Amino acid sequence: MSIYDQHLDRNAANHVALSPVSFIERSAEVFGDLPGVVHGSRRYSWAQVRDRSARLAAALQALGVARGSTVSVMLPNTPEMVEAHYAVPALNAVLNTLNTRLDAPLLAWQMNHCEAQVLITDREFAPVMGPALRILRDEFGRTPVVIDVADSEYAGPGESLGTHGYEALLAAHAPLARLEGPADEWDAIAVSYTSGTTGDPKGVVTHHRGAYLNAVCNAATWTMPHFPKYLWTLPMFHCNGWCFPWTVAMLGGTHVCLRKVDAKAILDAMREHGVDHYCAAPIVHNLLINAPAEWRAGIAQKVRGMVAGAAPPASMIEGMAQLGFDITHVYGLTEVYGPAAVAVKRESWAAQTLSEQTRLNGRQGVRYMLQEGMTVRDPETLAERPADGTTMGEIMFRGNIVMKGYLKNPAATAQAFEGGWFHTGDLAVMEPDRYAKIKDRSKDIIISGGENISSLEVEDALYRHPAVLACAVVARPDPKWGETPVAYVETKSGSTVTAAELVAHCKGLLAGYKVPREIRFEAIPKTSTGKIQKFQLRERAKSAAAFE
Repeated sequence: MSIYDQHLDRNAANHVALSPVSFIERSAEVFGDLPGVVHGSRRYSWAQVRDRSARLAAALQALGVARGSTVSVMLPNTPEMVEAHYAVPALNAVLNTLNTRLDAPLLAWQMNHCEAQVLITDREFAPVMGPALRILRDEFGRTPVVIDVADSEYAGPGESLGTHGYEALLAAHAPLARLEGPADEWDAIAVSYTSGTTGDPKGVVTHHRGAYLNAVCNAATWTMPHFPKYLWTLPMFHCNGWCFPWTVAMLGGTHVCLRKVDAKAILDAMREHGVDHYCAAPIVHNLLINAPAEWRAGIAQKVRGMVAGAAPPASMIEGMAQLGFDITHVYGLTEVYGPAAVAVKRESWAAQTLSEQTRLNGRQGVRYMLQEGMTVRDPETLAERPADGTTMGEIMFRGNIVMKGYLKNPAATAQAFEGGWFHTGDLAVMEPDRYAKIKDRSKDIIISGGENISSLEVEDALYRHPAVLACAVVARPDPKWGETPVAYVETKSGSTVTAAELVAHCKGLLAGYKVPREIRFEAIPKTSTGKIQKFQLRERAKSAAAFE
C-alpha cells in the first residue's frame, strides 16, 4: 500500500458523484434572481425554476418514484419539459422522453419496455396518448400514473387523461429541501429509444456521469459565456436535448421555450428575447436561410447555431455564413448523449475561401475534449485506418460519454461494444489533420458496378442547385449495375427545375457513375428532429423498380 493510500479516504467533503442535478442547485443559489425560463407569457427566475422542479420531485416521490423508477414524458419544449430534466434525475429515477411524432402502438411498446411508472403528458397529445395508454393496459397490463399538463401557450383541443393536473400537483407539495444527485454516478439518468427502422427500437441507457461531462463539453466546445439565451428549436425529447437542459442550468442562462418549430417564430424569438444560441438539424437551418429577409430584420446580436442530426450539405453551411450566423458543426448519436465530436474551427481557416471554409466546417471533426477516444477503424478487424483522407472505415468512440448499453438487450450491447469501442455504423475517412469526414452510413452506401457511391456526396451536389430545398439519394435495384442512385427532391417555394436540369447540374460536379439515374420530385419523409428517413425511401425505390 502506498503512503498516498493511507488515511486519505473518500468522504462527503472531498468526493461527490458527478450529476448534472448539481447545476440547478448552483444556479438557484447564485443566480436565483436571473431569468431561467421564458415561455410565451410565462417568466420564471432560476429560484422559481428550482422551486417548481423541487415541487415536481416531491410530488413524484409521493407517487412512489424512486431510484430505478421510470418517468415517461410526452411534452413539447415547454417549462414542464425543462423541470422534468431536473426533478426526475434528482430522485435517482430515469427520464424517458417520448418522441411526439410516434404512433400509439410504438409509444405503448416503449413505455412497457422501460416499465414506465408515471407519465407526464401535454393535452395536445391526448389523441395519441389515449390509445397508447389503452394498448399499454390491455396488451401489456401496465397502468402508469398519468399527470396532465395544460400549457398556457396551447389553446387547441385536448382532454385530460389522468387524475392529476400538473400545476395542482405542484401546488399540493412543498419543494424538496435539496435536489440531490445519485450516490453512484454510474446510475441511469435517462433511457432514449432509437428509431427502430430495423426491428424493435433499442433503449439507450445513459448515466449521470456522462450527462454531466457532456453538458460541460457543450459549453467548452461552443465557448459559451455565462447567461446565454438559448432557444429550444431542438426537441428536448431528442437525446435529452443533447444535454443542453443541463448546460443552460450550469451557466445560469435562459431557456427560451418554443412549442413548435417555425421559421417566423424562431426569428421572432431571436429578436424579442435576444437569443444568441440554438441547435437544430440541417433542415431547420435551411428554413432560416429561405425565410423572407424582412423576418430577420432587427436581429442585431451575434447568433450562434449548432448543427447536427444529419450531415449538413455544404450549401447550408455556406448559406448560414452569408446570413451572418456563426455555425458550429457537431456529430454524434443517441448512444453518445448527442454530440460527441466537433469540427473545431482553427484560426488559419479564416484565411481560406468561403468554399474551402465550408468544406472544412462540413467535416465531423475531432472528439469532444472529455471523450477519451474517437477513431476510424476496419469494422471487421478493428485495425485503425490511416489518416490519409481516402481509406474508409467505421467511426468508433470510447470514453465517459458513451452509453451504459441497451436496455434488456445484452446481445446488441455486446455487439455495439465489440473490441472495446462503441461502433457507430457511420463510414468515414480520417483526414491528415485527424478530422473525420463521414462518407455515409454503412447501409446507405450505393454499390454500382462494384464502385462505392456516397449518397452524401451526391446529395451535396444536388443541394448546390439553387432550386433544391431538400433531397435524399438512395439505391434502387438495377439489373445491370446491381444498384444505381435515385434522388428524391423537394424544391423551394417559387422555384422550378426539371429532372434533366438537375442531372446536367450533377454531371458538372460528379463522376458520371455517381450521377443519379432518376430524379423524383416527391415529399421526403422526415423525423420530428428533421432527419430524413431513408429507409422509407429505399422501400419506395425497391417498390417502384419492381413494377418496371
